[in-house]
Amino acid sequence: MSMGTDQRDLEPSGFRLKVQEAFQLQPVLVPLYAILLSFIVGGILIALIGVNPFEAYWALLRGMFGSKDNIAASVARSVPFMGSALALAFAFRAGLFNIGAEGQLLVGGVTAAWVGTWAWMTDTPAIIAIPIILLAGAFGGFMWGWVPGILRAKTGAHEVISTIMLNSIALFLVRWIVNSRDPVILRDLEASVPRTEAISDTAELPTIIDSQPPLHWGLFVMLGVCFLIAFVLKRTTFGFETITVGTNPHAARYAGMSVDRIIILAMAISGACAGIAAASEVSGTNQLFQPGTFALIGFDGIAVALLARANPIGIIPSALLWGSLLSGAPLMQQEADVSIDVVRIIQSMVLLFVAADAIVRYIFRVRGEAEAHIKASTTGWAGQ
Repeated sequence: MSMGTDQRDLEPSGFRLKVQEAFQLQPVLVPLYAILLSFIVGGILIALIGVNPFEAYWALLRGMFGSKDNIAASVARSVPFMGSALALAFAFRAGLFNIGAEGQLLVGGVTAAWVGTWAWMTDTPAIIAIPIILLAGAFGGFMWGWVPGILRAKTGAHEVISTIMLNSIALFLVRWIVNSRDPVILRDLEASVPRTEAISDTAELPTIIDSQPPLHWGLFVMLGVCFLIAFVLKRTTFGFETITVGTNPHAARYAGMSVDRIIILAMAISGACAGIAAASEVSGTNQLFQPGTFALIGFDGIAVALLARANPIGIIPSALLWGSLLSGAPLMQQEADVSIDVVRIIQSMVLLFVAADAIVRYIFRVRGEAEAHIKASTTGWAGQ
């Protein structure tokens, strides 16, 4: 091997490329740099209002991870984001843009709460009652995702439009179901605010740490769903067909795949992911359902999924970051007198930089994936 080749191998760009190849960091670099840039921009905004950004971020960090209860609360806050992000990510792999997680969460949550109040659930052992309430939430979300899937496959109606409309329908339908006094549908008449009756004690997910919000076994449920979706996409025929349809539906149809079936199932399974997350919150956090419980969680899930690049496993750290930021924001407001809205700005900047990744690639000199692959191939051939 020549001296010139050794020198090229020691150059920073070449070294970084080899690290990316060895550890497959290329898909991770842009989101990490996007997070860094977002905190820098947030720090500048904090400094402009006359607050030391280091003090503000230190308070934010302690609010996120400063104690056992804070860590538990941060993790607990992230659990519903995993389900709402999976709702987008799975559909995205099929070439669909499901922004209906908000409605799917609502329908899944109210379905789980309704089933949890059935009289016979009181005498049902927890080992049976808990799966039933989770399956009820999954079924509610599944059916609410199935509708736009049917509309897209059979009529060509774009899923963005139909899911937006279904979000509004779900919101007002659930409000009516829970608020109505004449007739009484699911409202708890003894409560001072509109809500359903409490679910059966046997249907409650066990609490791990009694933080605020409590960390419960719904965490393991959602982690299991993330790994299950990853397995389905990577290791099953249905997952292969889903990705193929998302990449090129015409080629998939030519290969004999039922594109309509994949579209319908992808949207329905996406809704089921959101429904399971809603059921875990009903069962583990509140033990009842209120219409405002899932406000903005569905739309935040879009940002979490984009940050994770629609990777089911990547959704786990993305959701943890998102939930932790929201959990730590109150302490930053209390100690540094910085509005909680600054955290929302940082989250929005993360989404902006991930979506406009050309900015990140330009600033940090990150090559595109195709460019990095070509560079690696030509460098390896020249060194032989």
